[in-house]
Amino acid sequence: MARTATTTPKTKEPGRFKQLYQVFQLTRRYNPASVWYLVAAFVVPIGAGILLAVFVARDNPFPFVSYIVFGVVAGALLVLIVLGRLAETAAYSRIEGQQGAVGAVLKNAPRGWIASEMPLTVSQKTHDAVYRAIGRGGIALIGEGPRSRTQRMLEDERRVVARILPNVPVSFLYVGPDEDSIPLSKLMRNLRGIKPALRKTEVMAVSNRLSSLSKGNLPIPKGIDPTKVRSQRPR
Repeated sequence: MARTATTTPKTKEPGRFKQLYQVFQLTRRYNPASVWYLVAAFVVPIGAGILLAVFVARDNPFPFVSYIVFGVVAGALLVLIVLGRLAETAAYSRIEGQQGAVGAVLKNAPRGWIASEMPLTVSQKTHDAVYRAIGRGGIALIGEGPRSRTQRMLEDERRVVARILPNVPVSFLYVGPDEDSIPLSKLMRNLRGIKPALRKTEVMAVSNRLSSLSKGNLPIPKGIDPTKVRSQRPR
């Protein structure tokens, strides 16, 4: 007797509007004032469009309608932008202080930077961690945890880098509970704010050099010698 094949029904993904509504609900739970920000983002452009229509194109029907339509479209676009920023802040706040939060942010490293969500080293006792990002600004070592505990870990990693790439600038960034630490939501901004010191080709050479060492001293790709890249110019 032949068996009938059973097919597992596919779970239907939520539509675009449902996704936006879910993002809005999560954002509102974190920051109830976000509702008023979104209302203002929508109303202000519409109000500006109506004012322009009344005072600039009162006697011309086509420009009159165009100003109002432009205000509605601009308001809808501004709402999406503001919602995205608010949702991003809410997402960062939900994971801030948790182990691996820096890695979750570095997973979407800013353009021009090469980073991994996996830490270089983790303290077995305190679970503090050190992450690395490589970009035009050189090598950024990021400590996750109190500065008093992660500073020594960062210094150890810098000594390792200095032996291999003595001319590549190394910056320290601290993400933790200290008052002078960088909030998780501003980590990307601080990475982008590091003064450029390497060319794009040098960034790849440095990344390949460090990656080859972590994989067991594999041959260095031909081309630029990362040990001879120019050092950061003094301000």
